[in-house]
Amino acid sequence: MTEVRGFFPPRTATGRSSLVPAPPWHYSGDLLTVEYRTHPDRVGELLPEPLEPAASDPGAVALIWADWQSCGESGAELLDPVRAQYKECFAVVRCAYRGRTYSRCVYIWVDKDFAIARGTHQGYPKKLGSIQMTRPHPFGPAPRIEAGAAFGATLAAADRRLAEAVVTLREPSAGNGFVNAHPMAHHRTLPAVDGKGLALDELIESGAAAFEGGLAWAGDAELRLFDAPTEELASLAVEEPIGAYYRQVGVVWNGGTLLERGVMD
Repeated sequence: MTEVRGFFPPRTATGRSSLVPAPPWHYSGDLLTVEYRTHPDRVGELLPEPLEPAASDPGAVALIWADWQSCGESGAELLDPVRAQYKECFAVVRCAYRGRTYSRCVYIWVDKDFAIARGTHQGYPKKLGSIQMTRPHPFGPAPRIEAGAAFGATLAAADRRLAEAVVTLREPSAGNGFVNAHPMAHHRTLPAVDGKGLALDELIESGAAAFEGGLAWAGDAELRLFDAPTEELASLAVEEPIGAYYRQVGVVWNGGTLLERGVMD
């Protein structure tokens, strides 16, 4: 019998075809974050048991655009950029588990298959989409990272635009928001092949194994969400703006912690 290798399918004798390498996974990226409040009931209906709404500000939402370079431990992907670069847009809310506040990604779109594979392992509900965002640059017409700079961002999926934003930087900030500032509480699930329940059913906690970040900038945002036949992001309707942020970060992800099994049976 041949021993097959690879962290993620397809597994082969060499493991070279695996869609993603084993963690740790390293990320360098630009984040554009828009925070706002929606009706708390719209957040609550996205929180399966045993999660509950956050005790404070239960309707807070962060919609985050990110332009990433990523790699495994060897860093080889950085010299083969098609394997390293991708963009994503994701909606984060806050929740509570046994009295502790967590962040939770409820919707997320990415533009590369390897990012979907990593999300499957991490419990992120990733789907394919088209994500665009303005990149800063010190020369030419691109915005500098400074007061008054304006950044645009769009999200589309299945030929429909789902969100668009314009963020205008105002001043340096101590951080880039509070909604996505907690450990993540995610479910990892896989339906059983016979259709009877779930073969994988875990509630996990995860977060950055290491983090570094540049100076954050706060700003003001114009955000619009759009309905689509197979998407529900617009149900998290903007009722009150909170703020907007731009920050460049470096993150390492290296696994999580099991909180409960069998939570969605």
